[in-house]
Amino acid sequence: MAKPRTRVASGVARTTTKPKAPVTRNRPTRPPADDVRVVFLGGLGEIGRNCAAIEVNGRILLIDCGVMFPEPDMLGVDVIIPDFTWLMDRLDTIDGIVLTHGHEDHTGSIRYLANQVDLKVYGSALSLALARPRIEEAHLLRHVDFVEVGDGERRKIGAFDVEFLAQTHSVPSAFALAIHTPQGVIIHSGDFKIDLTPIDGRRADLTRIAHLAATEGIRLLLSDSTNAENPGFTESEATVGPVLRAVFSTHPRQRIIVSCFASHLHRIQQIIDAAVSCGRKVTTLGRSMQRNIDLGVDLGLLEIPAGTLISLESAEQLPPSQVCVISTGSQGESLSAMTLLARGANRFLTLEPSDVVILSAHPIPGNEHSVGQVIDDLHRRGVEVVHSDHAHVHVSGHARQGELALLMQLAQPEFFIPVHGEFRHLVHHAELAERMGLARSNVLLCEDGDVVSLSDDGISLGDPVPAAYVYVDGNTVDLGGAVVATRRTLADEGLVVVACAVDVAAGTLLTPPTVTAHGWLADERTTVTLAAAVDAVTRAVTAELAAPDRSAASVEKAARRALGKHVGEKTRRKPMIIPVVLDAGSSVSPSAARRGRR
Repeated sequence: MAKPRTRVASGVARTTTKPKAPVTRNRPTRPPADDVRVVFLGGLGEIGRNCAAIEVNGRILLIDCGVMFPEPDMLGVDVIIPDFTWLMDRLDTIDGIVLTHGHEDHTGSIRYLANQVDLKVYGSALSLALARPRIEEAHLLRHVDFVEVGDGERRKIGAFDVEFLAQTHSVPSAFALAIHTPQGVIIHSGDFKIDLTPIDGRRADLTRIAHLAATEGIRLLLSDSTNAENPGFTESEATVGPVLRAVFSTHPRQRIIVSCFASHLHRIQQIIDAAVSCGRKVTTLGRSMQRNIDLGVDLGLLEIPAGTLISLESAEQLPPSQVCVISTGSQGESLSAMTLLARGANRFLTLEPSDVVILSAHPIPGNEHSVGQVIDDLHRRGVEVVHSDHAHVHVSGHARQGELALLMQLAQPEFFIPVHGEFRHLVHHAELAERMGLARSNVLLCEDGDVVSLSDDGISLGDPVPAAYVYVDGNTVDLGGAVVATRRTLADEGLVVVACAVDVAAGTLLTPPTVTAHGWLADERTTVTLAAAVDAVTRAVTAELAAPDRSAASVEKAARRALGKHVGEKTRRKPMIIPVVLDAGSSVSPSAARRGRR
């Protein structure tokens, strides 16, 4: 039997076993059926590494498989991926991965799973094309079978019956998913907003969701929570175009450089339209921008007049009034084209004081400092900067409360779980569901690792599975939280090394200790503090060498303790302390011996 567990939101405890039957909706009568489990491996309580598993009769369907980008204090970490521990014993039961859309926080971890098992990945042509390069870089294409699906298509994927429903988001060709299971229909909204005037005319298939609700009934709704704190409706992507054209028209003589997400083809289309309307040619900066524009043209998702796109070399021969540059790096990534440009370190382009730079994106949570630094650096170059804080050059791709409520009303779900967002977003979305009439016991607040069971008796939370952050640094997967914590200590507190030579058997100190600091003190206090530290360590080591039960390990421990105590008292800092004790009898310190064994 599932163990009762509780979630607390706004001071209200939510027990999720033995839920009350909903009283506001009539549900179709279903014959007894097998249980269905939903296992959340990432994306709940955070922005990124979205991954959930649907399990039916021992078979698994993964919904997305993404990465999360590191916080500033996760030093040296490239990305964070889901914990696949639960999947490792079930690799041969994975029937496929279905992609809601092509953003890397939903596709970027496929390569790490493909390193373990051959996969079938289902998605729109664009989603698959955006996912492909990372897998290709890892030389794993032979392990992934890409299966293209279209709007409204219904596919049998192993044990699963899945409908791919058109959805609107900040990247084209996104899907909501309708998964037909023994316990009824599960709807996953994907990342979405309800854009009634999309750039490509492809609207969300809300009609199908409403039809499923009225006929089969929707047993469980999983819905995007990113903007659940915000009232109202997210504005259409089409509202950005007039603002961009206005910026272009008010700067007729200046070169204009626009930075946005390389996957945001609708935004790119509007930038190109604004440039063409002012008689400008367009060039790109950043490999992914050029690649995705080529991809958009090939898939018919971008319409660009002949002769508009030119090389960067050709653009440099034109007057500034005839040039528009579209660049990557809107999130302040350290080696991105825009960041290097702002620092004066981009080898392909140099900013001029007369340039206008438009940052047509809003910082992803965690990137605010990096983006702010880029804006500062751009101002240091003397350029004019236009960004979302003072001009409407960006709109979100995620639904606000009005759209979330509309989806809830159309879907009429029996049970609801908010997904995709930090925990406060999930809480606000859960409260919205209750205001929409769902019984409190039918709304579950879940986190990474939670396992939800749908059965004939209702819904319950079972024992969780591992869902810790898995850090990736270069080719090293699962760097380990201890390594990241050590890096953080080195960055915050510095490093102090103490070294000495002893003869443990004779109980004598052969050489005076030496203390060396790195990334710690950097002024005249260093000499005084370290000299006093040498005295403190000398006394401690000498005393330990006089003990009858002395050993090289105990001498090393004494040196570390004495140095740590002295440094802590004098500086109120806690640097990492590494003792190196050389024993004349063994010529190897205990710590060196341990490192050698590892």
